Amino acid sequence: MLEAEIIAHCAPTLAGIKTANMFTYTPMNRNKLSMEIEEENRKLNCRGVFVEVLRTSEYKALVYVYRKKKLEQDLQCEGACALLKDCGYECQETDCCIRQLQERFFEKDGFPHEVGLFLGYPLDDVTGFIEQKGKNYKCCGIWKVYGNEKQTQMLFRKLKKCSEIYRRLFADGRSILQLTVAA
Repeated sequence: MLEAEIIAHCAPTLAGIKTANMFTYTPMNRNKLSMEIEEENRKLNCRGVFVEVLRTSEYKALVYVYRKKKLEQDLQCEGACALLKDCGYECQETDCCIRQLQERFFEKDGFPHEVGLFLGYPLDDVTGFIEQKGKNYKCCGIWKVYGNEKQTQMLFRKLKKCSEIYRRLFADGRSILQLTVAA
C-alpha cells in the first residue's frame, strides 16, 4: 500500500524532475510502518531516492520521499543556508537538516515554513511565503508562487502530467523500481 501512495504522490521525485514530495499516509498496521519504510528504501536507495517519516500521529504518518544528492545541492545554495540558519538550523549537513526538520514538525502544530526548501520549491517562493505570511502570491498551484509565475505554471503542468503518466504505468503493472530514474 505504501508503494502505491509513493507512486500517487511522489512521481515527479521518482522521475528525477523534483527534489522531493511528501504526503500523509495511513498505514494498515502502524506497527509495521518502519518495516514498510525500510522495504521502500531497500528498493529505492540504489536509485538515489530515500524515504523518511517526518512526523507521526496516532493513525497517520507524514512520509517524505527525496533525492538525496539534489536535496544536498538545494540546501547548499547561499540563500537556503541563510534561511535555515534564521530558522534555527544548527548544521548544514543534509541528514542533520532532515533531523532538525523532523524536530520542527514535532514542535509545531502546522508545517514549518522552511519545508519548501526540502521539497525543492524555488527560494523566492519559500521566502515570499514566509515574508508575506502566505498572502499576496502571484498564483497558486502545488505551492504559492511569489517569484517567476510563468515558469512555475509550466513546471506545475509538467509535474501534473508526470503524476498522471506514473499512475497509469503503475496500474498497468510497472514496478516502483522500473519507474524510478537512477540518479
